Amino acid sequence: VRLSNSSRHCLAETVLVTGGTGFVSGWCIVELLRRGYRVRTTVRSLAKEAGVRAAVGGQADPGDRLSVVAADLMTDDGWDEAVADCAYVLHVASPMGNHATDDPGSLIEPARDGALRVLKAAVRAGVNRVVLTSSTAASSPPLTNPDSENDERVWTDPDNAGSLYRQSKVLAEKAAWDFVAREGGATELTTILPTAT
Repeated sequence: VRLSNSSRHCLAETVLVTGGTGFVSGWCIVELLRRGYRVRTTVRSLAKEAGVRAAVGGQADPGDRLSVVAADLMTDDGWDEAVADCAYVLHVASPMGNHATDDPGSLIEPARDGALRVLKAAVRAGVNRVVLTSSTAASSPPLTNPDSENDERVWTDPDNAGSLYRQSKVLAEKAAWDFVAREGGATELTTILPTAT
């Protein structure tokens, strides 16, 4: 196997992927390992580490390039350790919940406050870029007429988002952009807005 110069360079770089037990996070970890990166991931309890390693190991050989740390979106504990020496952070972790819940604390607080915890730790550590997984829910208000367009310049009104999950995605992304504008320093933020099919 031949490695390009950029591939060789990435061997020294560590990427943090939050929420290592999640479906999307798991595939992010696999692809990063395939590309030669060192990967660190977070779980709420280290009791889940074996499950993460088994899931990832079925798709890519992590060797000694995968580490797992405990960090919870609802506490500050563990985040400085998680981002230490990382070049990049993929912040994928966020509560999914269900559309029937009426407890804002179960979705909004972990999504918004968790994103801010990750960003604050990343800025303190000098991370180059944080990529936050948001949702088209953050940028899909009702169309006002047949010619209306939705793109990254349009925000969903959080008070009329339709569900707490959608509201959590809007508030988390807005909080992330506001924080980076005020205190981000050299750390860049990118957001990804996937849709459901």
